[in-house]
Amino acid sequence: MKQPWIHNAKTDGWFILSPPFVILLIILLFQKEIQGLENHYSFYTWLFLIVFVDVAHVYSTLFKTYFVKAEIQKRKLLYYGIPLLSWILGLILHQFGSLTFWSALALIAVFHFIRQQYGFMRIYARFEENNWSKKIDEVAIYSATIFPMLYWFKTPRAFNWFVENEFQWFHHIPNYVPFLKVLYFIILLVWMIKTVIGIIKTKQINLPKNALITGTYLSWYFGIVYFNNDLVFTFLNVISHGIPYVALVYIREIKQKESTQLNKLSIFKSTFGVFLFIVVILTFAFFEEFLWEILIWREHFSWNFKLSEFWFQLLIPLLVVPQLTHYLLDGFIWRRPNKVN
Repeated sequence: MKQPWIHNAKTDGWFILSPPFVILLIILLFQKEIQGLENHYSFYTWLFLIVFVDVAHVYSTLFKTYFVKAEIQKRKLLYYGIPLLSWILGLILHQFGSLTFWSALALIAVFHFIRQQYGFMRIYARFEENNWSKKIDEVAIYSATIFPMLYWFKTPRAFNWFVENEFQWFHHIPNYVPFLKVLYFIILLVWMIKTVIGIIKTKQINLPKNALITGTYLSWYFGIVYFNNDLVFTFLNVISHGIPYVALVYIREIKQKESTQLNKLSIFKSTFGVFLFIVVILTFAFFEEFLWEILIWREHFSWNFKLSEFWFQLLIPLLVVPQLTHYLLDGFIWRRPNKVN
Protein backbone atom coordinates (compact mmCIF):
# COMPACT_ATOMS: atom_id res chain seq x y z
CA MET A 1 0.00 0.00 0.00
CA LYS A 2 1.00 3.61 -0.46
CA GLN A 3 2.25 4.78 2.90
CA PRO A 4 0.49 8.04 3.92
CA TRP A 5 3.59 9.97 4.93
CA ILE A 6 3.16 13.67 5.57
CA HIS A 7 6.53 14.35 3.91
CA ASN A 8 8.54 11.15 3.58
CA ALA A 9 9.53 8.13 5.65
CA LYS A 10 12.78 9.65 6.91
CA THR A 11 11.39 13.02 7.97
CA ASP A 12 8.18 11.64 9.46
CA GLY A 13 10.05 8.84 11.15
CA TRP A 14 12.60 11.04 12.89
CA PHE A 15 10.58 14.10 13.77
CA ILE A 16 6.94 12.97 14.13
CA LEU A 17 6.86 9.26 14.96
CA SER A 18 10.12 8.42 16.75
CA PRO A 19 10.17 10.94 19.67
CA PRO A 20 8.09 8.86 22.13
CA PHE A 21 10.05 5.67 21.33
CA VAL A 22 13.46 7.34 21.55
CA ILE A 23 12.68 9.24 24.75
CA LEU A 24 11.16 6.17 26.43
CA LEU A 25 14.23 4.11 25.53
CA ILE A 26 16.50 6.80 27.01
CA ILE A 27 14.40 6.87 30.18
CA LEU A 28 14.50 3.08 30.57
CA LEU A 29 18.28 2.97 30.04
CA PHE A 30 19.29 6.03 32.08
CA GLN A 31 16.81 6.37 34.95
CA LYS A 32 19.49 7.17 37.54
CA GLU A 33 21.16 9.73 35.31
CA ILE A 34 17.81 11.40 34.61
CA GLN A 35 17.21 11.72 38.33
CA GLY A 36 20.60 13.39 38.58
CA LEU A 37 19.64 15.84 35.85
CA GLU A 38 16.52 16.76 37.79
CA ASN A 39 18.46 17.26 41.02
CA HIS A 40 21.49 19.16 39.73
CA TYR A 41 20.64 20.68 36.35
CA SER A 42 17.05 21.83 36.73
CA PHE A 43 17.77 25.15 35.00
CA TYR A 44 19.02 23.45 31.84
CA THR A 45 16.19 20.91 31.74
CA TRP A 46 13.74 23.81 32.15
CA LEU A 47 15.49 25.81 29.42
CA PHE A 48 15.55 22.93 26.93
CA LEU A 49 12.25 21.16 27.62
CA ILE A 50 9.96 23.98 28.67
CA VAL A 51 11.36 26.99 26.82
CA PHE A 52 12.99 25.54 23.71
CA VAL A 53 10.42 22.81 23.04
CA ASP A 54 7.12 23.38 24.83
CA VAL A 55 6.86 27.16 24.55
CA ALA A 56 8.66 27.24 21.18
CA HIS A 57 6.14 24.89 19.58
CA VAL A 58 3.42 27.43 20.45
CA TYR A 59 5.18 30.07 18.34
CA SER A 60 5.66 27.75 15.37
CA THR A 61 1.93 28.33 14.79
CA LEU A 62 2.85 31.86 13.65
CA PHE A 63 4.09 30.39 10.37
CA LYS A 64 0.62 29.05 9.65
CA THR A 65 -1.30 32.06 10.91
CA TYR A 66 -0.01 35.54 11.78
CA PHE A 67 3.01 35.43 9.47
CA VAL A 68 0.78 34.60 6.48
CA LYS A 69 -0.78 37.81 5.17
CA ALA A 70 -3.37 36.08 2.97
CA GLU A 71 -4.49 33.92 5.90
CA ILE A 72 -4.97 36.95 8.14
CA GLN A 73 -6.98 38.78 5.48
CA LYS A 74 -9.17 35.74 4.92
CA ARG A 75 -10.14 35.31 8.59
CA LYS A 76 -9.53 38.61 10.33
CA LEU A 77 -12.22 38.09 12.96
CA LEU A 78 -10.70 34.74 13.99
CA TYR A 79 -7.10 35.95 14.22
CA TYR A 80 -7.84 39.23 15.94
CA GLY A 81 -10.72 37.94 18.02
CA ILE A 82 -9.10 34.84 19.55
CA PRO A 83 -6.25 36.72 21.34
CA LEU A 84 -8.74 39.26 22.69
CA LEU A 85 -11.07 36.47 23.77
CA SER A 86 -8.12 34.68 25.42
CA TRP A 87 -7.24 37.72 27.51
CA ILE A 88 -10.86 38.40 28.50
CA LEU A 89 -11.37 34.73 29.38
CA GLY A 90 -8.16 34.81 31.44
CA LEU A 91 -9.24 37.96 33.27
CA ILE A 92 -12.62 36.42 34.13
CA LEU A 93 -11.14 33.11 35.28
CA HIS A 94 -8.54 34.85 37.42
CA GLN A 95 -11.32 36.64 39.30
CA PHE A 96 -12.37 33.24 40.65
CA GLY A 97 -8.89 32.67 42.06
CA SER A 98 -5.48 31.60 40.87
CA LEU A 99 -6.21 27.88 41.27
CA THR A 100 -9.40 28.11 39.20
CA PHE A 101 -7.49 30.00 36.51
CA TRP A 102 -4.68 27.44 36.25
CA SER A 103 -7.05 24.47 36.55
CA ALA A 104 -9.13 25.72 33.63
CA LEU A 105 -6.01 26.37 31.56
CA ALA A 106 -4.67 22.90 32.38
CA LEU A 107 -7.90 21.24 31.20
CA ILE A 108 -7.81 23.24 27.95
CA ALA A 109 -4.17 22.21 27.48
CA VAL A 110 -5.01 18.54 28.10
CA PHE A 111 -7.78 18.72 25.49
CA HIS A 112 -5.32 20.30 23.04
CA PHE A 113 -2.72 17.57 23.62
CA ILE A 114 -5.34 14.83 23.16
CA ARG A 115 -6.71 16.35 19.98
CA GLN A 116 -3.23 16.65 18.48
CA GLN A 117 -2.75 12.90 18.68
CA TYR A 118 -6.18 12.35 17.16
CA GLY A 119 -5.34 14.82 14.40
CA PHE A 120 -2.10 13.06 13.50
CA MET A 121 -3.94 9.73 13.48
CA ARG A 122 -6.54 11.13 11.06
CA ILE A 123 -3.80 12.43 8.73
CA TYR A 124 -2.12 9.03 8.64
CA ALA A 125 -5.46 7.28 8.08
CA ARG A 126 -6.58 9.64 5.29
CA PHE A 127 -6.27 6.99 2.54
CA GLU A 128 -8.37 4.46 4.46
CA GLU A 129 -12.11 3.91 4.19
CA ASN A 130 -14.42 5.13 6.93
CA ASN A 131 -15.32 1.75 8.39
CA TRP A 132 -15.32 -0.11 11.69
CA SER A 133 -11.54 -0.51 11.56
CA LYS A 134 -11.00 3.26 11.52
CA LYS A 135 -13.53 3.63 14.35
CA ILE A 136 -11.46 1.25 16.48
CA ASP A 137 -8.38 3.35 15.74
CA GLU A 138 -10.24 6.46 16.91
CA VAL A 139 -11.39 4.78 20.11
CA ALA A 140 -7.84 3.53 20.68
CA ILE A 141 -6.20 6.96 20.30
CA TYR A 142 -8.69 8.52 22.70
CA SER A 143 -8.27 5.64 25.16
CA ALA A 144 -4.46 6.01 24.96
CA THR A 145 -4.71 9.66 26.01
CA ILE A 146 -7.85 10.01 28.13
CA PHE A 147 -7.31 7.08 30.51
CA PRO A 148 -3.87 8.29 31.75
CA MET A 149 -5.38 11.71 32.43
CA LEU A 150 -8.36 10.25 34.30
CA TYR A 151 -5.90 8.10 36.25
CA TRP A 152 -3.95 11.26 37.12
CA PHE A 153 -7.11 13.05 38.28
CA LYS A 154 -7.72 10.37 40.94
CA THR A 155 -4.18 9.24 41.76
CA PRO A 156 -1.61 11.56 43.40
CA ARG A 157 1.29 12.28 41.04
CA ALA A 158 4.71 13.82 41.71
CA PHE A 159 4.21 16.31 38.88
CA ASN A 160 1.80 19.01 37.78
CA TRP A 161 0.64 20.38 34.48
CA PHE A 162 0.95 23.97 35.70
CA VAL A 163 0.49 24.25 39.48
CA GLU A 164 -0.13 22.01 42.48
CA ASN A 165 -3.68 20.74 43.12
CA GLU A 166 -4.86 21.87 39.69
CA PHE A 167 -7.02 18.75 39.35
CA GLN A 168 -8.33 18.71 42.91
CA TRP A 169 -11.89 19.16 41.64
CA PHE A 170 -11.92 15.49 40.67
CA HIS A 171 -10.85 14.17 44.08
CA HIS A 172 -14.42 14.00 45.37
CA ILE A 173 -15.68 11.84 42.49
CA PRO A 174 -16.05 8.12 43.35
CA ASN A 175 -13.01 6.08 42.36
CA TYR A 176 -13.50 5.00 38.75
CA VAL A 177 -9.89 3.91 38.13
CA PRO A 178 -10.31 0.10 38.56
CA PHE A 179 -13.17 -0.02 36.03
CA LEU A 180 -11.43 2.27 33.54
CA LYS A 181 -8.18 0.32 33.83
CA VAL A 182 -9.96 -2.85 32.71
CA LEU A 183 -11.70 -0.98 29.89
CA TYR A 184 -8.39 0.59 28.84
CA PHE A 185 -6.62 -2.75 28.43
CA ILE A 186 -9.64 -4.28 26.67
CA ILE A 187 -9.58 -1.47 24.10
CA LEU A 188 -5.82 -1.87 23.69
CA LEU A 189 -6.22 -5.63 23.17
CA VAL A 190 -9.05 -5.17 20.66
CA TRP A 191 -6.97 -2.63 18.71
CA MET A 192 -3.95 -4.95 18.66
CA ILE A 193 -6.03 -7.94 17.50
CA LYS A 194 -7.77 -5.82 14.86
CA THR A 195 -4.43 -4.56 13.58
CA VAL A 196 -2.85 -8.02 13.39
CA ILE A 197 -5.91 -9.52 11.64
CA GLY A 198 -5.90 -6.62 9.16
CA ILE A 199 -2.23 -7.18 8.35
CA ILE A 200 -2.77 -10.93 7.85
CA LYS A 201 -5.87 -10.46 5.67
CA THR A 202 -4.62 -7.62 3.47
CA LYS A 203 -0.87 -8.29 3.70
CA GLN A 204 -0.53 -4.54 4.15
CA ILE A 205 0.29 -2.31 7.08
CA ASN A 206 -0.14 1.41 7.60
CA LEU A 207 3.24 2.02 9.19
CA PRO A 208 2.92 5.67 10.28
CA LYS A 209 -0.61 5.32 11.65
CA ASN A 210 0.21 2.25 13.73
CA ALA A 211 3.49 3.78 14.92
CA LEU A 212 1.62 6.94 15.93
CA ILE A 213 -0.99 5.04 17.94
CA THR A 214 1.65 2.78 19.55
CA GLY A 215 3.84 5.76 20.45
CA THR A 216 0.86 7.54 21.96
CA TYR A 217 0.03 4.55 24.15
CA LEU A 218 3.63 4.26 25.31
CA SER A 219 4.34 7.94 25.99
CA TRP A 220 1.09 8.66 27.84
CA TYR A 221 1.03 5.43 29.87
CA PHE A 222 4.68 5.45 30.91
CA GLY A 223 4.84 9.22 31.31
CA ILE A 224 1.77 9.50 33.53
CA VAL A 225 0.73 6.11 34.92
CA TYR A 226 3.80 3.87 35.15
CA PHE A 227 6.44 6.40 36.20
CA ASN A 228 5.69 8.96 38.88
CA ASN A 229 8.50 11.39 38.16
CA ASP A 230 8.35 15.04 37.16
CA LEU A 231 11.24 15.03 34.69
CA VAL A 232 10.18 11.73 33.09
CA PHE A 233 6.67 13.11 32.57
CA THR A 234 8.06 16.34 31.12
CA PHE A 235 10.45 14.49 28.80
CA LEU A 236 7.74 12.25 27.37
CA ASN A 237 4.96 14.81 27.41
CA VAL A 238 6.84 17.79 25.97
CA ILE A 239 9.10 16.07 23.42
CA SER A 240 6.34 13.79 22.07
CA HIS A 241 4.01 16.76 21.64
CA GLY A 242 6.25 19.68 20.73
CA ILE A 243 8.72 18.23 18.23
CA PRO A 244 6.06 16.61 15.97
CA TYR A 245 4.00 19.81 16.00
CA VAL A 246 6.96 21.98 14.96
CA ALA A 247 7.86 19.45 12.26
CA LEU A 248 4.29 19.41 10.93
CA VAL A 249 4.16 23.20 10.71
CA TYR A 250 7.49 23.42 8.91
CA ILE A 251 6.67 20.61 6.49
CA ARG A 252 3.16 21.75 5.64
CA GLU A 253 3.54 25.51 5.74
CA ILE A 254 7.06 25.99 4.37
CA LYS A 255 8.68 22.86 2.92
CA GLN A 256 5.72 21.73 0.80
CA LYS A 257 4.80 25.20 -0.48
CA GLU A 258 6.20 26.96 -3.52
CA SER A 259 8.32 30.07 -3.01
CA THR A 260 5.67 32.10 -4.85
CA GLN A 261 3.10 31.06 -2.25
CA LEU A 262 5.39 31.91 0.64
CA ASN A 263 6.45 35.36 -0.55
CA LYS A 264 8.81 36.75 2.11
CA LEU A 265 8.64 33.48 4.07
CA SER A 266 10.46 31.72 1.22
CA ILE A 267 13.69 32.55 3.06
CA PHE A 268 12.83 29.69 5.42
CA LYS A 269 12.83 27.00 2.68
CA SER A 270 16.60 26.62 2.42
CA THR A 271 18.90 24.66 4.74
CA PHE A 272 19.80 27.95 6.38
CA GLY A 273 16.06 28.68 6.50
CA VAL A 274 15.45 25.68 8.75
CA PHE A 275 18.01 27.06 11.19
CA LEU A 276 16.46 30.53 10.93
CA PHE A 277 12.98 29.06 11.51
CA ILE A 278 14.21 27.43 14.73
CA VAL A 279 15.97 30.62 15.85
CA VAL A 280 12.77 32.64 15.36
CA ILE A 281 10.55 30.37 17.45
CA LEU A 282 13.23 29.94 20.14
CA THR A 283 13.64 33.71 20.40
CA PHE A 284 9.91 34.26 20.87
CA ALA A 285 9.79 31.42 23.42
CA PHE A 286 12.73 32.73 25.44
CA PHE A 287 11.36 36.27 25.49
CA GLU A 288 7.97 35.05 26.77
CA GLU A 289 9.46 32.86 29.46
CA PHE A 290 11.86 35.63 30.48
CA LEU A 291 8.84 37.87 31.11
CA TRP A 292 7.16 35.10 33.11
CA GLU A 293 10.29 34.65 35.19
CA ILE A 294 11.05 38.29 36.03
CA LEU A 295 7.41 39.28 36.54
CA ILE A 296 5.69 36.21 37.99
CA TRP A 297 7.63 33.02 38.84
CA ARG A 298 11.15 34.28 39.67
CA GLU A 299 12.53 30.75 39.86
CA HIS A 300 15.39 31.03 37.34
CA PHE A 301 15.68 34.80 36.85
CA SER A 302 14.79 37.51 39.33
CA TRP A 303 14.23 41.24 39.33
CA ASN A 304 14.19 43.16 42.57
CA PHE A 305 10.75 44.76 42.48
CA LYS A 306 7.27 43.84 43.65
CA LEU A 307 3.93 43.93 41.85
CA SER A 308 0.59 44.58 43.47
CA GLU A 309 -2.25 42.06 43.29
CA PHE A 310 -3.96 44.33 40.74
CA TRP A 311 -1.04 44.00 38.32
CA PHE A 312 -0.86 40.25 38.85
CA GLN A 313 -4.52 39.94 37.84
CA LEU A 314 -3.80 41.85 34.63
CA LEU A 315 -0.38 40.45 33.76
CA ILE A 316 -0.96 36.72 34.24
CA PRO A 317 -3.96 36.56 31.85
CA LEU A 318 -2.01 38.74 29.40
CA LEU A 319 1.08 36.52 29.49
CA VAL A 320 -1.11 33.46 28.93
CA VAL A 321 -2.58 34.94 25.72
CA PRO A 322 -0.03 33.35 23.30
CA GLN A 323 -0.51 29.91 24.85
CA LEU A 324 -4.29 30.08 25.09
CA THR A 325 -4.50 31.54 21.58
CA HIS A 326 -2.48 28.58 20.34
CA TYR A 327 -4.85 26.13 22.06
CA LEU A 328 -7.99 27.81 20.73
CA LEU A 329 -6.74 28.51 17.21
CA ASP A 330 -5.62 24.92 16.82
CA GLY A 331 -9.25 23.86 16.75
CA PHE A 332 -9.76 25.95 13.59
CA ILE A 333 -6.54 26.04 11.58
CA TRP A 334 -6.18 22.25 11.23
CA ARG A 335 -9.87 21.47 10.81
CA ARG A 336 -9.67 21.19 7.06
CA PRO A 337 -6.03 20.54 6.27
CA ASN A 338 -4.79 20.81 2.73
CA LYS A 339 -4.26 17.53 0.98
CA VAL A 340 -0.90 15.98 1.71
CA ASN A 341 0.68 14.04 -1.13
